[in-house]
Amino acid sequence: MTHRRAVLTMVAVTLMWSIAGVVSRHIEAARGFEVTFWRSFFNAVAMVLLLGVLRGPAQLARSLREGGRTLWLSGLCWGVMYTAFMLALTLTTVANVLVLIALTPLITALAARFALGHRLAARTWGAIVLAGAGIVWMYAREVSGADARQLLGMAIGLAVPLAAALNWTLMQHNRGAAQQDMLPAVLIGALLSALATVVPALPFAATTADLGLLALLGVVQLAIPCLLAVVVARSLPAPEISLLGLLEVIFGVLWAWLGANEAPSASVLAGGALVLAALAGNELLALRERRL
Repeated sequence: MTHRRAVLTMVAVTLMWSIAGVVSRHIEAARGFEVTFWRSFFNAVAMVLLLGVLRGPAQLARSLREGGRTLWLSGLCWGVMYTAFMLALTLTTVANVLVLIALTPLITALAARFALGHRLAARTWGAIVLAGAGIVWMYAREVSGADARQLLGMAIGLAVPLAAALNWTLMQHNRGAAQQDMLPAVLIGALLSALATVVPALPFAATTADLGLLALLGVVQLAIPCLLAVVVARSLPAPEISLLGLLEVIFGVLWAWLGANEAPSASVLAGGALVLAALAGNELLALRERRL
């Protein structure tokens, strides 16, 4: 995959990821753990079918059996991300959760620097600093007016960037001629999330319409984009992937505004503009360096 195609694919991934907030706001009866369970359940079903076609049942079973520590640790990261993200969305606003996710590039860059010894380009550090300034602008204002429920949601949501940074770093470490197939890790994460939330989710209250929306989230918002993200991770550095992943913040806030009447505050809009500027600047400088 060329760099340009990898970047465009990652943008498409963020578009699919970003629908979670607006779709979840139209769920009628399911709440909290049940929302998380059904989303992860449908994700797992879709992953079994997709990986069965891509790898074949025998190869998929062998990968899960012989995957080793890296595959299962990555799967645990996916599971934490799936679970914490949806639980946080049920407790606080879409913007608050997505603001926390935007901490991922800084954490990823630091993890790649200290765990893998990677040197980061000056443009990447500059983009991280600028994006971080945008996040601080957004986050400080949101926390100041939050109640206990919202603060709990944001505390849970903090697990998402921590797990994501570890996951991208693992995938970065896995790159190379003998790289391990990491696609089954997405399935492992879905299974772990579903198993962790099935008991707290009882008794089920989801309506037929709820199940349709949760199936949409499990397949279109999770299974397909997460598989694509794993493929992109073979071609893009971990810090660049997480920077592009910040587009989910912008798209997600926009969808929640247009589709669920969750109008973002002025601080969210201003901080989002800084995030976009950081992304655009980093990609333009990268393109110029490759041409030179």
